Amino acid sequence: MKDWALREIKLACKRENPQIEINDDGVASEFDYGCACYVSAYKAFKSLLEDNHSGMSIGFTKNILNRLIDGKCLTPIEDTEDVWNDISRESGKTQYQCKRMSSLFKDVLDDGTVKYYDIDRIIVEDQNGMTWHNNGASRLVDKMFPITMPYFPPNEPYRVYSEDFLVDPKNGDYDTWAYLYVMTPEGEKIELNDYWCEKDGKAVQITKEEYEERKKYKKD
Repeated sequence: MKDWALREIKLACKRENPQIEINDDGVASEFDYGCACYVSAYKAFKSLLEDNHSGMSIGFTKNILNRLIDGKCLTPIEDTEDVWNDISRESGKTQYQCKRMSSLFKDVLDDGTVKYYDIDRIIVEDQNGMTWHNNGASRLVDKMFPITMPYFPPNEPYRVYSEDFLVDPKNGDYDTWAYLYVMTPEGEKIELNDYWCEKDGKAVQITKEEYEERKKYKKD
C-alpha cells in the first residue's frame, strides 16, 4: 500500500509540475505548493499504515481525522461555563464563542433567552454550483432545526439550494433570489420556497408569483 501510494503521489506531482522529482522517501526536490499538499497527504497516509490498521479501524480513524480537519468536536459539547469565551457585548445581548469548536456561537439576550448558531453548519449552493455561507439561509434552517445542547454536529452540512438572477442592470450581479429547498445531512429534501428581491436598496420578501413574473425579465 505504501509503494502504491508513493507511485500515485509521484504521478500526481509530475502532472502538477513536471520539474518536480519525488524521491523514494516521499521528499520533493524543490518546493511547489500543489506538490507539497500531495506530499503532506502521503506522510499522513504512511503514518496510518505504520499503525497497522485493519480495513475497519482505518475507516474509523479517517472519520476522526476528517472531523479534526473540519474543526468539529469529537464528543458532544455541553453548555457549561468553561467552554465559552465572552467575545462581545451589544445592545440587548452578550455573545460567546465556543472554545472547543470555533464555528459555534451563543447569544444570551438580556431577557435570558439563549440562541446557538454554527456558522459552518449551513452551505448555500446556487444554480452555477457556487457555494458560500449566508445569513438568510442560516436563519431559515436554524428555525426549522434549532441547535440544542448537547451539540454534536453531523459530518455533512445542511445544503440550501438557491437561485438568483438580475432584472435591473443598475443593481449589480443580481437583484432577485430564492432559497428553493434544503438537503439535510441525512439526505432528506425539504422545500423552502423562500423568495426575495431588492427594492429601493433593501431586501424584500416576495411571493412565488412575483418571483416568477420577475424571472420573465431577467438579464443574461
